[in-house]
Parts: sequence; C-alpha cells; structure tokens
Amino acid sequence: MLNASGKDMGQAFCCIQVDQSTVAIKETFGRFDEVLEPGCHLLPWCLGKQIAGYLSLRVQQLDVRCETKTKDNVFVTVVASVQYRALADKASDAFYRLSNTREQIQSYVFDVIRSSVPKLNIDDAFEQKNEIAKAVEEELEKAMSMYGYEIVQTLIVDIEPDQQTGNLLSWTITAALLIHLMINFALSSSHGHSTARLRLAANEKAEAEKILQIKRAEGDAESKYLAGLGIARQRQAIVDGLRDSVLAFSDNVPGTSAKDVMDMILVTQYFDTMREIGASSKSNSVFIPHGPGAVADIASQVRDGMLQAKTQKLDYLLLKALRGAAAADAAF
Repeated sequence: MLNASGKDMGQAFCCIQVDQSTVAIKETFGRFDEVLEPGCHLLPWCLGKQIAGYLSLRVQQLDVRCETKTKDNVFVTVVASVQYRALADKASDAFYRLSNTREQIQSYVFDVIRSSVPKLNIDDAFEQKNEIAKAVEEELEKAMSMYGYEIVQTLIVDIEPDQQTGNLLSWTITAALLIHLMINFALSSSHGHSTARLRLAANEKAEAEKILQIKRAEGDAESKYLAGLGIARQRQAIVDGLRDSVLAFSDNVPGTSAKDVMDMILVTQYFDTMREIGASSKSNSVFIPHGPGAVADIASQVRDGMLQAKTQKLDYLLLKALRGAAAADAAF
C-alpha cells in the first residue's frame, strides 16, 4: 500500500491522480465507496469524499529465512523467495482485510517449511527443493486468495546447514577430493611400482586372513574347552545327586541296601528313556530288552559275562600248562 500524504495537494482542488499499476481506495465519510483505476478522478472532498490509501498492483518479492531441523537431526536455514501481487478486482479485500501482508505470508511459509523439511534427510531436502517450493506455493495460494492476493511464484533459493554441519560437509568433500587425487596419482605411476604395491597389498591381505583364522581356531578351542567343562560338571552333579539319593533312601527306609536303591533308580531312568524315545516322531533307536524287569537282568548278564571271561581265561592257562607238562614227559 502507498502512503496518501503525497496526494493531499491534488485533493485540495477536488481532483486526484492515480499512477499506473496502482489503484486508489475511495471512501465517503469513512466508508468504502469504490476503487479508482489509474488516471485523473474528481474527488469533491467537501462532500465527504477522500482517498483512504493506495494499493500497488506490481509484483512484489518477500524473502523468508526459516530455521528448522531435518529428519537426521541437522539444523538448516531454508531461504524461500515468494513473489506475489494484489488483484485489481479484489483490491478492497487486499486493502481492508490484511493489516500486514508480509507477516501473514511469512507465517504460512514458516508453517509449511517446518512441517515438510523435518520429514526429509539433509540429502533429500536438497534434492526435493522443488517439491518443498510447490507445497509452499499451494498453501499460500489457497490462503491468500481470500485476501485478494495472487501468488505468482515461490522458490526455495537455498538450504544452509548450520556452521558445524557445513564444516563437516566441507571436510568430507575435501577428503573425497584428496582420495580421488591419490588414486589418480597411484594409477599414473609406473608399472613396477604398481606391481610392488599390489604385492604388498596381497601380503597384507594374507596376513590379515591368517590372523582371522588363528583367532577363529582359538575361539573354537576355547568354546570346546568350556563345553567339556560343562559336560564334566553335569556328570559330576549327576553322580553327586545319585550318591545323595542312595544314602538318603538307605537311611530313611530300613532294610534296603544300596543295590536296591540303584535298581530303583535304574528303573526310573529306564522309564524316562522310553518316554523320550516315544516322544520323538523321527527316532530310530532300538532299546532291547524292553521290559522294566530286564534292568536287573542286564546287570546280571554283564556280571556273568565278566565271570565267564575270567573262567575261560583260567581254563586256557590250565590247558596250556598241561600241554607243556606232557611235552616235557615225552622228551624225558
């Protein structure tokens, strides 16, 4: 809006001049009367006619700097440029309905940017500047059209990371350039030097693989050692438990011997074993004999087998001694 103080001299002669690309808001006793187009107009101030103000129809530009944070927690400053203008057919709305057009536009820009950028990573924000600008323009067009303003164009001019992030990006780019230069220098060196470097790299790789294999072997040995300790402790715990059970049962039940208790424990373990075998649908174990009373038979069979082996050994030794004696008699 333009200040009307420069037009007071024209109003003294009951006429007013409106410049090109400008409209004047005419009031009668403080009430809106009409919008005056560019040119010369009669304005009888003695009848209560006056100019409330002037409204420019030129395209204006507003630069907005909005600080926000991206999805990956990088603080950035988004610089947006909004180009707008007042509509001639809605000049009264543009003049009367908004007291500060620039602050209103700035508020909408802040709202859209701070709801769009936090959904994007820093790299995506740079790549999707056009999409962010389009979202800002659509929101402004929808909001400002009711106030008599047209949004001509919205641009995201720049996205500025904070100083710390900017320094990190600069260092990263510098490091990448240095690595690129080193690679080019290495490729441009002589073939002999390249072969030596390749041989050195192969040796280093072989040493690294050797260290990995040694560490894997050490880890495997340590794992097996700990597994053996676990099995040994498990068996020791079983033996201790059986001993305690036998002693406790013998003390509490008079007339029972350690052998009776062991037979009972063997029967219990027999039933547990049969239950485990039957519970597995893919079991291919054969448990012979299958009767509960055969547990004592197994023990007696083992003992009988050991006794028979000893008897056969004695018979063999006796027969050998007799043969030796008969041979001695024949020779005599």
